Amino acid sequence: MSYFSELGLPEPILRALAAKGYEEPTPIQRQAIPALMEGRDLLGIAQTGTGKTAAFALPSLHRLAQSGNKRKPASCRMLVLSPTRELAAQIADNMAYYAKHLSLDIQCIFGGVPVPKQARKLVGGTDVLVATPGRLLDLIDQRALTLRDVEIFVLDEADQMMDLGFIKPLTRVAAMLPEKRQSLFFSATMPSAIQQLGKRFIKDPVKVEIAPQATTAERVEQYVTFVNQAEKQALLTLSLKAGLDDGKIERCLVFTRTKHGADKVVRHLAAAGINAAAIHGNKSQAQRTRALDGFREGRVPVLVATDIAARGIDVTGVSHVFNFEIPNVAEQYVHRIGRTARAGADGIAISYVAPDEKPYLRDIERLTRVKLDPVPLPSDFVMQAQTLPKPSRQPAGAERAPQGERRGSGSGRGRGAGGRSAGGDNRSRSRPQSGGERRTDGDSGNANRRSRPRGPRPGGSDKGAARA
Repeated sequence: MSYFSELGLPEPILRALAAKGYEEPTPIQRQAIPALMEGRDLLGIAQTGTGKTAAFALPSLHRLAQSGNKRKPASCRMLVLSPTRELAAQIADNMAYYAKHLSLDIQCIFGGVPVPKQARKLVGGTDVLVATPGRLLDLIDQRALTLRDVEIFVLDEADQMMDLGFIKPLTRVAAMLPEKRQSLFFSATMPSAIQQLGKRFIKDPVKVEIAPQATTAERVEQYVTFVNQAEKQALLTLSLKAGLDDGKIERCLVFTRTKHGADKVVRHLAAAGINAAAIHGNKSQAQRTRALDGFREGRVPVLVATDIAARGIDVTGVSHVFNFEIPNVAEQYVHRIGRTARAGADGIAISYVAPDEKPYLRDIERLTRVKLDPVPLPSDFVMQAQTLPKPSRQPAGAERAPQGERRGSGSGRGRGAGGRSAGGDNRSRSRPQSGGERRTDGDSGNANRRSRPRGPRPGGSDKGAARA
């Protein structure tokens, strides 16, 4: 604890850190905290899992506790913007822990929860507000919140914000923030579009870069199996069954590109006796929370996710990541496999690549400068695949809603009490389009329209889709 003590952090924060077992800072904490204690703006290039939440939370909580300013009605003193519900909840939980011995109020708002309920919590104001952009603007538009008293502003995962179509909401937020404030801007990558966005929020920042951009986790073993699209499900089922049975797979994430694809994978796994759950934008908040809690607690060893979860899941003990479908944006691969090999552990990432996905694999290997090791199909793969049972169309196992949960809440068609779809902060419903499913993020205001200029999208059935 000597390093954190030397920083001049107040005793209540030091007590919380001691209980958490924090002794030595991570690289981003060592570089960022002293500058933030001086009140400087910060531009941080770092992936999730590097300790950046503590890097911005500790000096910010210190400033809020020492300033003597009081929270005002329907306002916040610190605003943290996050692209997804899961990441917002994670940040709020961590900040609440660091501040548990301080008299500071911390609130978290996102879609899928009734707006009036959240508005009531903000009547007296709050010290720290962690929010997704869509729900933040909902509350501002209903005059339940103002940003005129923000002293500290944090924009987290800026590149994912851009990917999810949040540029217009962020522009609105920038116009509402007071001129005099401290601003922190974090992104895992820093292309020119993100740099231009950063200029709207930060002035003369200290730049902290923890790892080279797009560097994959050093302790992740990366493999690729070339397989036809129609054979992927059987290969995944057999691989998971064998790995879970012999204990080599402890807890794993499976990434698909579509919401429908994630649900379909879960049904196949359930038919084979594998306890799995899906998490994506069409799930209700209760379903998403239940799936993530089951995964975190080990009751559900397999979580099938769209890219909405690539940075929003911070769960230790993820031994494997399976890319059932590799992403068509190479940077997303880095975020996916970053869910394993956390907290000093090793990890394994396995990608299934169909013939029409090979251009995307080349993009990934060019970006990461890592050549994935090829793994052939099992010699008896065809015979084993024929023994697998057919899936039921009904939810099974971990996907079943507990008795009393509203029927159809995860269908993506229901509306929450706040007027938004149950899946999140969508400003318009997702509707099937010609050639496939239009994928929207559960907490975005816009569909992700970013697309590759060449070739059909892998998987055939999801032509023209954006990421979920």
